[in-house]
Amino acid sequence: MSKLKRLLLLGFIALLIVPLAACQSSTAAYNPKQKLGPQINYTITGIDAGAGIMGGAQSALSAYHLQKDNWQLQTSSTAAMTSTLDKAIKYKQPIVITGWQPHWMFTKYPIKFLKDPKHVFGKAENIHTITRVGLKKDNPAVYKFLTQFHWNATQMSQIMLKVNAGEAPSKAAKAYIQAHPAQVKQWLSGVKAGHGKAVKFTYVAWDSEIASTNLVKQLLESKGYKVTIQPMEAETMWASIATNAADASVSAWLPTTSGRYAKQYKGQFVDVRANLHGAKTGLAVPKYMKNINSISDLVNK
Repeated sequence: MSKLKRLLLLGFIALLIVPLAACQSSTAAYNPKQKLGPQINYTITGIDAGAGIMGGAQSALSAYHLQKDNWQLQTSSTAAMTSTLDKAIKYKQPIVITGWQPHWMFTKYPIKFLKDPKHVFGKAENIHTITRVGLKKDNPAVYKFLTQFHWNATQMSQIMLKVNAGEAPSKAAKAYIQAHPAQVKQWLSGVKAGHGKAVKFTYVAWDSEIASTNLVKQLLESKGYKVTIQPMEAETMWASIATNAADASVSAWLPTTSGRYAKQYKGQFVDVRANLHGAKTGLAVPKYMKNINSISDLVNK
């Protein structure tokens, strides 16, 4: 064999080996006998930089002294994070994510929140309905509906799972309405017809808020209102309510996740009610990572 052919053959073999090695390393299963940090490059997989949960995760890096080992928070998007989680679960890889409940991933995947003994993420939250100042006077029927609208995480998941499976949010919301006539009757009790009156809702484009906002839209449209919904970053959403650019939002996580915005715009919005109780944010891992149960374990194990 000539020297040139030998070099070409070696080069071809190298091209085959490198992708295989990369593929093997990318699908390495979690090893509980080794420290977690090196297995995931000391990286917590997060979502959008402006999300309140990302601020909590950044605070956790400091509070639990994770920065000394160069732990870092990787920003991406909700879709990118859940896609990475899906792959990790498939190959039983180690992963740490920013998680929140209600969310369909806690129904679809075997994952768990890490304990937060320092309460960096706060205790259980509620998702609140907020409106602009003056909506109660300008549109008492819609305001009445908002005082009556509330549900739970299990009910919300019925819409979220369908949307995650590819169904349009509006279609999933309509299906929920058809399947829960008694609940819908309670929500719309005493709410007068809108006769084309315009109402605008803004929301943070999380799966939970996509579900609730689309449901509210369908409910009010069934009473004859012309409803507009617009996704925004959290701070912009709060500003839209405070400046009367929008009428209402059903996606205000309080008291922790959106706490700084509630404080910033105090007196410029109306906190109508909690429309969902028991929401939660924090760091989460797959349940097969049995020895990782607390945020402090990220350093110790």
